[in-house]
Amino acid sequence: MSAPKIVILGAGYGGLMTAIELQRQMSYNEAEVVLVNKHDYHYMTTHLHEPAAGTTTDDKVRIDLKDLLDFDRITFVHQTVAGFDLDTRSVQLADGSVLDYDYLVVALGSEPETFGIEGLREHAFSIRSLNAVRVIREHIEYMFSRYHENPDNPAFTTIVVGGAGFTGIEFVTELAERLPALCRTFDIPREKVRLISVEAAPSVMPGFDPKLVAYTMERLKEMGVEVYTNTPIQSCTKDGITLADGTHIPSYSVIWTGGVRGNRIVEASGLETVRGRVKVDAYLRAPGYDNVFVVGDSSVIFNKEGRPYPPTAQLATQQGKACAYNLLSLIRNQPMKPFEPHLLGTLASLGRWEGIGIVGKMKLYGFWASVMKRLSDMRYLWQIGGVSIVLRKGRFL
Repeated sequence: MSAPKIVILGAGYGGLMTAIELQRQMSYNEAEVVLVNKHDYHYMTTHLHEPAAGTTTDDKVRIDLKDLLDFDRITFVHQTVAGFDLDTRSVQLADGSVLDYDYLVVALGSEPETFGIEGLREHAFSIRSLNAVRVIREHIEYMFSRYHENPDNPAFTTIVVGGAGFTGIEFVTELAERLPALCRTFDIPREKVRLISVEAAPSVMPGFDPKLVAYTMERLKEMGVEVYTNTPIQSCTKDGITLADGTHIPSYSVIWTGGVRGNRIVEASGLETVRGRVKVDAYLRAPGYDNVFVVGDSSVIFNKEGRPYPPTAQLATQQGKACAYNLLSLIRNQPMKPFEPHLLGTLASLGRWEGIGIVGKMKLYGFWASVMKRLSDMRYLWQIGGVSIVLRKGRFL
């Protein structure tokens, strides 16, 4: 009898951790594990704002999969997933090939949610992948390089960040720290540059602790960031944005961070979804399919009050560990364990050595929040790759 075949779609936080835990826990030939990913590396999504702003290199947020996985035990397929068929238990790849599976782990991540804002999908940039952030960084630098063509055109040096959640605030503060160097490089007076954060909710960091939000607002003010709250974006064109009150802000550089939804491939599969996310059962399985697990941004789980947990890297990593355990339990005819999140806290950077966060019941501000975030990052690196990856990719200084 052949070993059961587990196919994992995606090498983000949830998919990668599932593969790593299977590699660690399963005995030789206990299962055939196949990991499908469109890149041959894993990137730390929570740090994409840094290369997007140009304050660090791409290499600092990417880790080659060959440095994390034993390809003699995990078969890696370097391909883009085109779809999967639940009835035939098969996965269709972009090159036309097909993979069959006994167990499927869907970890395809998210994509930008534009909420129907006219022109946003066509004209705004999104912080969603290494290739995408490389384009953002190069585009901003190119616009600054063209400033002297027409110094009276503010669109060259006005940068609009739509959405003031964690990603938007981390990006706008990171970019604010780099602006003085950019201005020197391209010989632009700092007062000619506008960095604008636009948020439809009443405050930045919607739903976060009010004292930490107030600290963030002070930090944004100090850095010269213009903040528009309670201000939806009505439309976006190649020349800028128009706000709901009719105000037009000229800008050739609009970066959208205002929300994400589950991957549309998951929605097209026939699984029941809410904005592309599957409401999984207690064991992280898709309803009606005992052999299909869904983790990371492709899934949604609810707390005891009936509210969905936010799709974070911390949650996806924990799901990956639980998913691997339950897969092996099924294969071994042992009882599975319900997934219970153990969230340690929430941390956000506000530049290189500034941040905010909640760890347990403790609120952190400034330098110590930044230190705690770096320690959290190194903990994740240790989880996936041990000391060698921490030494190569850790960024304490």
